[in-house]
Amino acid sequence: MEKLIKVQNELKAPKNQYNNFGKYKYRNCEDILEAVKPLLLKYNLILCISDEVMEVGDVLYVEASAMIEDSDSPGNAFTSKAQAGIDINKKGMDIAQSFGSSSSYARKYALNGLFLIDDTKDADSSNTHSKPTTARKATPMEKKAVKEPVKTPEKPKKKQKLSHKDGEKFHKAVEWVESDKGSIEKLQDLYDVDKPTLKAIQDFIK
Repeated sequence: MEKLIKVQNELKAPKNQYNNFGKYKYRNCEDILEAVKPLLLKYNLILCISDEVMEVGDVLYVEASAMIEDSDSPGNAFTSKAQAGIDINKKGMDIAQSFGSSSSYARKYALNGLFLIDDTKDADSSNTHSKPTTARKATPMEKKAVKEPVKTPEKPKKKQKLSHKDGEKFHKAVEWVESDKGSIEKLQDLYDVDKPTLKAIQDFIK
């Protein structure tokens, strides 16, 4: 669909949200919808989003579908899908709020797939554009300097547990892994991740 290609190239959805878990900015579903609505009107396109509750093992999740259709050519449509886990026992939320939170998360990634939105940073953004520096050789006096005693390393703190049953924390962990800030290996270094949670994270980022 030529119109979808134009939308994908013209869409600008800034990251207006901040993730305290991973210390990075991101965009949510509402940010994407706000940015894409003028382009839908411009190219006479219809965007429809729907949800379906599903289950894998003992993990409930929402599967969201984002479909875009050309009003000038009915039947000419494309669909993208994404999933998000549900924690019905999440503190501070009733069941409706838990499902709503997961729905919003899944819809965001369905929209990401449909409009080719990449949540990672551009490689060039980390380039300081500075000239390479050459290491300075130590002077004879510096070589003779007395070395400071080696400090005994502190005992590492006990890792916190990360479970797929902790909805908000689990969602933020998945978001962090999917960004260029983190990886599953880094997550395991920081948190005690059980096998069901590890599998759930791997399923979401496939």
